Amino acid sequence: MRKYIWGVDVGGTTVKIGLFYSDGELIEKYEIPTRTENEGKNILPDISESIITYMKEHSISRDDTIGIGLALPGPVDAIGVITGAVNLNWGVFNVVEEMVNLTGLNVVAGNDANAAALGEMWQGASRGYLDSVMLTLGTGIGGGIITGGEMISGHKGSAGELGHIRVRDDETKQCSCGNYGCVEQYASATGVLYLASEVLKENPGVDTALNTKDLTAKDVFDAAKAKDKLACEVIDRFGFYLGKAIGITVSILAPEIVVIGGGVSKAGSIILDAINKSYKESTFHACKDVPVVLATLGNDGGIYGAARMVLNRERD
Repeated sequence: MRKYIWGVDVGGTTVKIGLFYSDGELIEKYEIPTRTENEGKNILPDISESIITYMKEHSISRDDTIGIGLALPGPVDAIGVITGAVNLNWGVFNVVEEMVNLTGLNVVAGNDANAAALGEMWQGASRGYLDSVMLTLGTGIGGGIITGGEMISGHKGSAGELGHIRVRDDETKQCSCGNYGCVEQYASATGVLYLASEVLKENPGVDTALNTKDLTAKDVFDAAKAKDKLACEVIDRFGFYLGKAIGITVSILAPEIVVIGGGVSKAGSIILDAINKSYKESTFHACKDVPVVLATLGNDGGIYGAARMVLNRERD
């Protein structure tokens, strides 16, 4: 009989929960609301109650369950201490310890971007590669580094913050991290809109699809695909900064493959086309053949990676 694993991806709005067999087959997935009020004190009890209820209703025993993996939006160290998660209103505490007390099951926790990278390695775009890097382009930019099939968490779980590689020296607007010129400021969903505002200021009076109320990053990519001149300029700049950051990352880590995921990646191959020149120009010659591909697991990358974390810990 195959064993079960739970993969849980905790977001600021919803918690994605997946039940897997140990060979990576997804049995079922569902979502519950993330209750962030009262400093997020209900989040872990809600997850625990959901999982335990499901196990009772489907006659899944603790003995047949390897454990629960948690993908969390913040730095998580080797023993499960999260050092703050703004989206969840969490401070510093041991997530693993609390979840073990709530469920009585083995629990492993890690950063959500790292987990997504691990999920893509296990069952997604980088399957078959043990050394990979992933960038998740959403409201911000997250990063995950996989070496030898294992997530690299670094000191206090803060490794892989690839969105804060500095790619522009003349930036006067501050990044959310407090620094200036981070790639997140230009290649995230909000970054694309920032670049669009710059291009519009530089080209007053030009007829363009960018002069749209409530413009979104998707609108910019769609306009670029339709050959809108200013939209194409925005995507060229987006690609320059993102390609530079990926080139720096590849030159340092020399992975076998780079995966681009997150909501922005839904724009598709236009992203790969946009980064190509800058990526090649920014990469050490021995690493120029490292492929850059789009993620395939979509929003499920976190639950896959969370489940895989449990297997990795069990193997160790």
